[in-house]
Amino acid sequence: MKKTLLSLAITILVVPSYSTAQQINKMNPASLGTTALISPDANAQAPSDFITKRSIQVDGRLGPAINNGNPATALQVPGPASAQAVAASTRGVNGFTGLSHLDQLRAGTGPFANSQFSLEPPDQGLAAGNGFILESVNDALAVYDQTGKLLVGPTPLNQFFNRRPEFNRADRTFGDFVADPKALFDRQTQRWFTTALEIDVDPVGGFFTGGTHLLIAVSQTGDPTGQFNLFSIDTTDDGSNGTVSHPGCPCFGDQPLLGANAHGLFISTNEFGLQQGFNGAQVYALSKRQLARGVAPAVVHLGNLPFPEGIPFSIQPAVSGDDGDDREDGDGPGGVEFFMSTPDITLLFDNRVAVWALANTRSLASATPSVTLTHVVIPSETFGVPNDAAQKTGATFLGNLFGEPEEVLQTNDQRMNQVVFARGRLWSALTTSVKQGPNCVTGFESDCKAGIAWFAVVPRFGEHGLRAEVEKQGYVSVQGNNVFFPSIAVGREGAAIAFSLSGQDFFPSAAFVRLGEDGAGRVHVAAAGAGPEDGFTGYARFGGNGHARWGDYTAAVSDGESIWIASEFIPGGRRSFLANWGTFIARIHAGDRDDDR
Repeated sequence: MKKTLLSLAITILVVPSYSTAQQINKMNPASLGTTALISPDANAQAPSDFITKRSIQVDGRLGPAINNGNPATALQVPGPASAQAVAASTRGVNGFTGLSHLDQLRAGTGPFANSQFSLEPPDQGLAAGNGFILESVNDALAVYDQTGKLLVGPTPLNQFFNRRPEFNRADRTFGDFVADPKALFDRQTQRWFTTALEIDVDPVGGFFTGGTHLLIAVSQTGDPTGQFNLFSIDTTDDGSNGTVSHPGCPCFGDQPLLGANAHGLFISTNEFGLQQGFNGAQVYALSKRQLARGVAPAVVHLGNLPFPEGIPFSIQPAVSGDDGDDREDGDGPGGVEFFMSTPDITLLFDNRVAVWALANTRSLASATPSVTLTHVVIPSETFGVPNDAAQKTGATFLGNLFGEPEEVLQTNDQRMNQVVFARGRLWSALTTSVKQGPNCVTGFESDCKAGIAWFAVVPRFGEHGLRAEVEKQGYVSVQGNNVFFPSIAVGREGAAIAFSLSGQDFFPSAAFVRLGEDGAGRVHVAAAGAGPEDGFTGYARFGGNGHARWGDYTAAVSDGESIWIASEFIPGGRRSFLANWGTFIARIHAGDRDDDR
């Protein structure tokens, strides 16, 4: 059986205070070539996934290690919506079911047919533009039109990125580990970008061999059903192949995060050793326009970031919102890319956010880019490690089969989620713990639920350096239930937050709120879950502890006209043996006013 990331025990270590290392690497597109999404045989049978299970577990909760807040006051967050209000309306919404666990199992053609492992969670990726919707999950991609008609796919990530099949049943060999997909449509270049992490795997034994990469695919035109150029960045960082030498490596870049401005494409990862250790966040910057032309640009690698305020973790690069303003940079000379993060992921509570600025991004098009990364930490509303999310009680096929109780859903931690730069502001949100009754003291008792903290931050970068301040902020919660894994999109019509919803009144569902001048409006269900999460990762029979993997993130984007959201939920209908997750993609009109706002 293929070695799983479930076996990696991840512990955050304090990162030494190194000087920022700027490494210039060259990409290698020649060995990767081109690719395209391919639709599988409609008559293909799903493999027997009982013997091919796999879990991506490295993104689970990493704290808390320290409590620097007052729980009695930190969790005083009201619930702005009731469960009854949530269920009442989905006005201004239409959508369709996207990829499911069964879809990703059936994906693939030729040697990739019947090659897929079972995976939880899906890790939702989404891009929209030119009338197309591109969705990526663990471990497949697909393209739809705006009505939900499947145009091409689902295609396994391994097949799309020209890697070996996850498991080749013909010769019983294993392929590379590919996971954590992200997607972006860039209107400036009219190109589609998709990324994923990759870990080399021994074809016979199925264990990790040490080499790791970031995989990047860039469409050759504005049509995602056509050809893509493939690139890779070596993330092994053990001194081999021209990489830097970091402690505890060979390493891999966990959960690569994707952003862009007018000049560059930016990817941030959390660097873990394949055996042990953590080296903090890594930032990779490269020319967006050269990628769009199919040219391999120089890659700036910023690692071991000096950060005396805490531990740099999940530094989210900003993508540009569509608010009628063509400016995609900060106001600094040479172009600026902004990032946001939580200052220290190990703290139980915090009331700060970190804003980062990568300056002189125009130089990324040169043979010797020269950029500088700075940061400020600013006060914010309080947030903290969220509790895991209960589900509405219902029938569970897999749980009943093995005599195990209904799972709860992992909400992971309070890391910063997707960041959008629009209207001169950085918009982002994270999952937090909220107090819904007197029996909530430390953040994990019965009256504590998972909620959302959101931020609108004004950054300024100029001759006096980087400054930032929170202009607006707020919370989203649903009484008696949990909301988690938020993503914000900002368009011409307004803004919206997508997230998952689960609790005493709801099976795991796809939901959202609109953001207006007076904050978050009513919570709406885009797609109601048809039953409880019933996947293998939470059950003891498969090494779980009752807490199922979920998320690990949702997605929300603007296509220039509307906002599109995508998140995991539990659909009705056919399922695979080991899991029943699905995804829902919805188009919402952010400018519609909520009746009870």
